[in-house]
Amino acid sequence: VQMVESGGGLVQAGDSLRLSCAASGSILRINTMGWYRQAPGQERELVATLTTGGGRTNYVDSVKGRFTISRDNARNTVYLQMNSLKPEDTAVYYCNANLLALIGGSYTRLETWGQGTLVTVSS
Repeated sequence: VQMVESGGGLVQAGDSLRLSCAASGSILRINTMGWYRQAPGQERELVATLTTGGGRTNYVDSVKGRFTISRDNARNTVYLQMNSLKPEDTAVYYCNANLLALIGGSYTRLETWGQGTLVTVSS
């Protein structure tokens, strides 16, 4: 199972970016997908999560009203629309999925991560 991210970059404060993350492999079901971020010298923190079945979302307080998580279940893809970006949003963003995959002939529950994409917001 692989998670491939795209969409990071360098923007100015107030700009927008859209991150994408596609999961591939022998996936039977994805339960939740989400985005985390890690700024230099800080621990990785949850940004937003989404249950793929009921569509329930959860956001860290600092991004509420600015970021929106969404998904395309048919493509096993999760998106993070980031508006009104601030310098404090600068970090490496990682996508995450909790899923059920067919590995070695058995269905296995996995937590997988993308490779990370850098978002830099200048003031």
